[in-house]
Amino acid sequence: MAIAIPAGYKGSIVPHIQSNGLSIYVETYGDSNGTPLLIVRGLGTQIIHWPEAFIERLVGHGFWVIAPDNRDAGLSEHLDHLPSLGSAELQRRIEQREPFEAPYLVDAFASDHLGVLDHFDVKAADIFGISMGGMIVQTIASMFPERVRTMTSVMSSSGNPDIPLGSKRLRALLLEVPNNPDDRDSVISFTLQCDRAWGSPGYPFEDSVRADLIGRAYDRAWTPQGVNRQYAAVRASGSRVQKLQQIRAPSLVIHGLDDALLEPAHGRDTARNLPDARLIEIPGMGHDMEGALGPMIADHVFQHVTAHRQG
Repeated sequence: MAIAIPAGYKGSIVPHIQSNGLSIYVETYGDSNGTPLLIVRGLGTQIIHWPEAFIERLVGHGFWVIAPDNRDAGLSEHLDHLPSLGSAELQRRIEQREPFEAPYLVDAFASDHLGVLDHFDVKAADIFGISMGGMIVQTIASMFPERVRTMTSVMSSSGNPDIPLGSKRLRALLLEVPNNPDDRDSVISFTLQCDRAWGSPGYPFEDSVRADLIGRAYDRAWTPQGVNRQYAAVRASGSRVQKLQQIRAPSLVIHGLDDALLEPAHGRDTARNLPDARLIEIPGMGHDMEGALGPMIADHVFQHVTAHRQG
């Protein structure tokens, strides 16, 4: 199910494009003559997880929104032919700080999405990412500075190993699967449990609405092994602190003060290491963009981009 955009807005579905040797699914929203904004999802999630109110507000602000599914998620290519550790073994090695090889690194996502911009002949774009998507846009800004006008990193991290990633229980939830992973209802129930664990206490979601979204995501693409590969990429890529210190794009860092998965210290460290960054901390926000958070964050992005618009 595509995100519903009000009548009068232009948008299109680009079923798949070839980028970095992979098939990447992309949808765009708004007028292609608008300001190009690449938006990147987090671990294991799909573009249908973007809140409609967030997309609508961005389009209303004049952005041409480019929304790809990450590799190993959604309708983009699933790299099931690549070797990957099982959930339990991956978690054990991470907790014990034992070395492991990931099938790819965060740099690969960055190259994938650069290819998306190339497909649309976008020479430079504003870029926005949440959670793992924030790590990806940080990497894009580091690897391809000439292609980035501004960057916004939301509920994300610098990868600084001195800052813990939530509690051990929350870390385990990232890789857990339901008791019956082939049963749709079991997946919905389990994912609801996860979403409650790191959701936004000040902006709670309705269980029935969230369950419907989880069900649609399951029907569209249920990829637990893809999540493992993505998470391995994040952990194997290590710290981005030195890369952040070299980024020259004007940067906005947004973080929830009630984020239980990536606590506020992650956002603060990200902003501290960016030479040109503004930090916004939102009370009541956890590790999602529920309710009024979507439009609020879209407004912050618009203000950030406008403040640094050239010409």
